[in-house]
Amino acid sequence: MNYHQATYDEKLLKDIKSGNTFVGDDVEEPSIPRDMKRKELNLPDIGENDVIRHYVKLSQMNYSVDTGFYPLGSCTMKFNPKYADRIANDPKFTRIHPIMDQEYTQGSLRIMYELKEYLIAVSGMDAVSLQPLAGAHGEFTSLLVAKKYMEDIGMAQRTEVIIPDSAHGTNPASAAMAGFSVVQIPSTEEGKINLDALNEALTDKTAVFMITNPSTLGLFETNITKIAKAVHDNKSLLYYDGANLNAILGYSSPGAMGFDMVHFNLHKTFATPHGGGGPGAGPIAVKAFLSKYLPYPSIEKEGEKFVLKEDKTDSIGRVAGFQGSFINLLRAWAYIRYKGSEGLLQNTQRAVLNANYIAAKLEPILKYRINGIKKHEAIFSTANVHKSAMDIAKYIIDKGMHAPTTYFPLIVKEALMIEPTEDASIEDMDKFCELIKEAVEMSDEELHKMPQHLKIGKADDVKAAKDLILKW
Repeated sequence: MNYHQATYDEKLLKDIKSGNTFVGDDVEEPSIPRDMKRKELNLPDIGENDVIRHYVKLSQMNYSVDTGFYPLGSCTMKFNPKYADRIANDPKFTRIHPIMDQEYTQGSLRIMYELKEYLIAVSGMDAVSLQPLAGAHGEFTSLLVAKKYMEDIGMAQRTEVIIPDSAHGTNPASAAMAGFSVVQIPSTEEGKINLDALNEALTDKTAVFMITNPSTLGLFETNITKIAKAVHDNKSLLYYDGANLNAILGYSSPGAMGFDMVHFNLHKTFATPHGGGGPGAGPIAVKAFLSKYLPYPSIEKEGEKFVLKEDKTDSIGRVAGFQGSFINLLRAWAYIRYKGSEGLLQNTQRAVLNANYIAAKLEPILKYRINGIKKHEAIFSTANVHKSAMDIAKYIIDKGMHAPTTYFPLIVKEALMIEPTEDASIEDMDKFCELIKEAVEMSDEELHKMPQHLKIGKADDVKAAKDLILKW
């Protein structure tokens, strides 16, 4: 046995003992000079099976839409269909380089064009940009469009954005980032837009009024046409936060209600993965008079050919690289194509039905009711039963189910915000409501000790937020 064979056999024995399945690293490559080969790295000697077990165990510590009911309200996630994931991971798409000649990317361009047309149809708008990478990014992009429009028509002094006190937290943040001042108006006791407060806030400085409809309280703004008229009479723009579009899809649209611009949360209405700093997508749509300000490039159809156009002199410019998050846009396209108009309408019907089922089950337990038919979500206050919303949430987590959103909207004391979406089964909703009932019936002392069966006990939330540790 020569020297090289002996060395190889010793390494093979070592690899077998450690469980390493990648052997024979020292086989000579004639084309690579010995002095240019990479030296052995000082890495831990861990078997592949041990590495796999480590990461699989970590994944099992995470709660996900694939493992259980997810009743978070507002920033809602729902089941991501696996057929859409398979399509999005097809090498025919994943191996396309974004700067490849358009002649060879007609299939991808066609998908983006069709998605654009679908979003125009469901929103009642006239033009769409697919570039923004998340819902909040869509808000920011829309407000940049509004700012450019106001400057163009000689109203650069319009530097204020009005936002109701029930709004999503991203609304004022996006407005401030776009260079606007934020004016907050109170809601009525019924949780609706206060028309008197709105009319008082509308001035020659108002650029945009941002709302979502249905609202964050889960209620439809029945005065929406009056709101739209007041805003437009003031020569301001009406902006639709598309977070709750899943509650009206197929029945109404932002365009029909009088809105000028809208962003889409594709993760909620069209079942793509939620952003969370990752692969989000938040397209925007506008009425025709704002279309020239949309980010470029735009996706157009010329005869039978799909093209990207960048010759938009009034555009606010790019807001993302290339075409945005194409793989997520692809998922949304697949979802819409699979569901069709009837399927999307059934989504809306079931989402509203599920929210009202949750409300009917919990109103007697929590002794709290917001008048009016619930749309996409149900809001409760645990203050009526003298319980902490956080304690109830911790109890639900301790029992192996995800908690709802707590302490939002801010105008509801000890708030629980629950959105089952159309995905929830009646068994999941019944189990969830039963856990709420159990928590309400517990003593405060016992409830405050929750959770007791997780990897850690009750965390110091303030310390966790202020002293964030991102390594383990």
